[in-house]
Amino acid sequence: MSLFLSHLPSPAGKQRIYLDHAATTPVCEAAREAMARGLERWANPSSPHAEGRAAREALEDARIRIKAALGWDGHVIFTSGASEAIAIALTRAKAEHIVTSPVEHDAVLRVTQEAQRLAIDALGCVSDTVPGALHVIQHVNNETGVIQPIAELAERIHEGGGWLFCDCAQSAAKLGLPLEADMIAVSAHKFGGPPGIGALLVRDLTLLEPSGGQEQGYRGGTENVPAVLAMAAALEQDKGWMTEAARLRLMLDDAIRASGGEVVADGAERIPTIASYRMPGVAARAQLIRFDMAGIAVSAGAACSSGTLKTSPVLKAMGWNDTAADEVIRVSFGPQTGEEDVRAFITLWCDMVAQKAA
Repeated sequence: MSLFLSHLPSPAGKQRIYLDHAATTPVCEAAREAMARGLERWANPSSPHAEGRAAREALEDARIRIKAALGWDGHVIFTSGASEAIAIALTRAKAEHIVTSPVEHDAVLRVTQEAQRLAIDALGCVSDTVPGALHVIQHVNNETGVIQPIAELAERIHEGGGWLFCDCAQSAAKLGLPLEADMIAVSAHKFGGPPGIGALLVRDLTLLEPSGGQEQGYRGGTENVPAVLAMAAALEQDKGWMTEAARLRLMLDDAIRASGGEVVADGAERIPTIASYRMPGVAARAQLIRFDMAGIAVSAGAACSSGTLKTSPVLKAMGWNDTAADEVIRVSFGPQTGEEDVRAFITLWCDMVAQKAA
C-alpha cells in the first residue's frame, strides 16, 4: 500500500508527478462522462416499473460490454472492488482445500490465514501446485510487477482436479486476462474507472455458495449502475499507451542499475507498469519523503498501518532480509506518465545516491 505524504508542500509553481498508479489511477474522461449519464438513471434496477427497467437495461448492457472488453464468456458479478470479489470467492467457494502463494495481496492473505502457502522461487514465481485444491494465484504482483506463469500453472491445476482463482486487479485492461482461470477479481479504479466498483468473474456459478440478494443471488445490495457504466467505459479505452510504458520502464530499469541500485525481481517477466527498486543504504521512508517534497508521488513495497511502514511480506517471502526490503520503493505508471516524469524521477534518485556516497 502507498505511503502518500500529501501534507508535505510541493515546490512552488511546480506540477506534481504522480507515479503511484498501482495504488489507484485517475478516472479517465470517458468514465467520468459515463458516470454522469448514469446518475440520471437513478432508479433501482431491481424495481419492476419503467424507471427500474431502464436502469436494469443499462446495467445489463454494461455487463455485456465489460465481458466483451475483457474477453470473458463466463458470468460477471459486480462488487465494490477487488477486495470484496476476493472475499466472496474465497469464503463461499465450494472447495475443501485452499492454497495460496505467499506473495498475494493482503486482501487475499487476510481471508486465507490458515491456508497452505505454495512454494515460490527467488523471483516470486509460483513453482508448485496441490491436487484437488482451489489455488489462489495473483496474475501480476502489486509490488514487484512479476507476471505469474498462469497458463502453465492452470494446466497442472486442472489436470490435478483443482480450480484456479486469479487476482487480476493489476493486470485487467493492461494485459490479456488469464482466461484459463475459473474465477477472476478485477477493480475499476486500477484502469481508469471510479473507486468502489469491481467484479468477480466466474466460469461456473456452481463453484460458489449463493448468499441471496442481487447479482443472481451471489451479492446483496442495490447495484451501483453509474459506477458500472463508468467501469465499462474505462475498459473500452485504447490501451496503446502500454507500449510507451514498456519503453519508459526499461529506461528506468537501466538508470537504476547504472546508479548502483537494484531492480526487484530483475530477470522475471514483469508488467510494464509496475517496478520496485532498492537504494542500498537509504530507508524507503527517507526516499518517500524526499520524493514527495520534490513533488513526485511514489510508494513503498510495504504495508502502511497508522503511518508506520512494515517490512513487505512479499519481499520477505522472496528471501529478502529486513534491511534490504526496507530500502525498496515502488514506481508505477499510467496513461498520463511521460518521459519527462521518468527523467525527473531518475535525476532525483541519482542525486540521493550521490548524497549518500558523499
